[in-house]
Amino acid sequence: MISTLSKRLALLQANPEVLAQSLRGIEKEGLRVDLQGRLSTQSHPTALGAALTHPTITTDYSEALLELITGTHNTVGALFGELDQVHRVVATHLGDELLWNHSMPAQLPAEADIPIAWYGTSNTGMIKHVYRRGLAQRYGKTMQCIAGVHYNFSFSEAFWDRLELPQALAKDRRSAGYISLIRNFTRYSWLLMYLFGSSPAVSRGFLRGQTADLQALGDDTLYLPYATSLRMSDLGYQNKAQAGLKLCYNDLTMFLQRLYDAVTTPWPAYEKNGTHQAGQWVQLNANVLQIENEFYSSIRPKRTTGPCERPITALTERGIQYIEVRCLDIDPTEPLGISEQTARFVDAFLLFCALQDSPPFADSGWCPESAANFASVVKQGRAPGLQLRHADKDVALASWAQELLEQIGLCAQTLGGALNDDLYVPAIEAQYEKVLNTVCTPSARMLDGLKESGASHQDYALALSRHHAQALRQTGLSEAEQRLAVQQARQSLADQVALETNDTEGFDEYVARFHRALKAPC
Repeated sequence: MISTLSKRLALLQANPEVLAQSLRGIEKEGLRVDLQGRLSTQSHPTALGAALTHPTITTDYSEALLELITGTHNTVGALFGELDQVHRVVATHLGDELLWNHSMPAQLPAEADIPIAWYGTSNTGMIKHVYRRGLAQRYGKTMQCIAGVHYNFSFSEAFWDRLELPQALAKDRRSAGYISLIRNFTRYSWLLMYLFGSSPAVSRGFLRGQTADLQALGDDTLYLPYATSLRMSDLGYQNKAQAGLKLCYNDLTMFLQRLYDAVTTPWPAYEKNGTHQAGQWVQLNANVLQIENEFYSSIRPKRTTGPCERPITALTERGIQYIEVRCLDIDPTEPLGISEQTARFVDAFLLFCALQDSPPFADSGWCPESAANFASVVKQGRAPGLQLRHADKDVALASWAQELLEQIGLCAQTLGGALNDDLYVPAIEAQYEKVLNTVCTPSARMLDGLKESGASHQDYALALSRHHAQALRQTGLSEAEQRLAVQQARQSLADQVALETNDTEGFDEYVARFHRALKAPC
């Protein structure tokens, strides 16, 4: 009997142009630090333009947390060409600072001294800033300094048509296909953490005097011996309100309904803080989530929004446009924080998730078995003989991983053929060594490097970050790239001033209108 995966791959092999239209983009975060590796408390550099309006260089939760954003590209080569250019722009214009190339934070100041991102006085800028004030209250500023790589990916409309999904409308076929992909991603994303997790250790200062059952490696470093990604563990960006939030991935409407409930339901602890303190906004509301983006997950369904448009409304009206993979650690050995090989693997992995059978989750639409597998791998993925749960049975991680790599390899072969890129298959083949020998994983290599060097996590990550910064600066910018960088910075500063000048309503009114723009999913 021909499997669904094989059948669908055959359809795509007969129509390679369908896969050639796929798009991918990257959002890479990184802290600004001084040359000693201390978190910068300086404002966003003017040479990099305005974080609110610059097309490729912005900030995330903290003023010191840069976020570098590429456009979308049909090939990995083109994607990394732009990602490299943006990194060289930043490296060239950071002066006596550099980009911290690791997911777990650099040496941090006192909690109160970590700067919240500032976007100017326009209503658009202030709503982003107040949202981050709320995040500081809910999660703490220290957690806002954790960084990662977000990988955005979309298939063409023709791709979903070829899968012969039952929905009558193209919008509904596309959304159903992406939700199916997300379910499979939830089932199998533990594999990404095993293969690419790069944060098995943290600086002691990150935990502010706590040890969280971690082991000591010297005076300044804490770790777990078999961890792959402490960033994605319960040490990461979580709190009690989100811990009970279980969204449904069986269909888009139910997913959006539960997200809608979270952004409209008050949370008692947040109600005590109120929205104002000492005459200033401190959070946008007292609900479980202030806005949709506060929901923290390893993957999100996404849709580009218009001015003052809420994501729930956009997804309800126009369906899913692309997915955002959020669980990838920064690779500290790579100047750009991610390699082309990893990107090709993720492409093939997402194609596998889209084509493989994806039965609905039982009951609530949330899969505790998958969540438990993910949690096990991020904290003990390299433990000898680790068992995961698959189809209500215990299975060895290594054997399940090899089975998945074989199927992902078939997808890589088809994808590489469609894109005329012969590096897709080797990208999957390179992962077998990690499965057969745990010492080859990035997390194991990092721990080995820490132990062999005798350096602290802080000093080890700083040395790598300095090396990458020097290499990027040495390459520098061409005259055309420098002209473009200056032009984009100046234009973004002018655009921010225009926003501030042209506001016609007060901030309170703007926030109220923003909340009114939220529509319940049908």
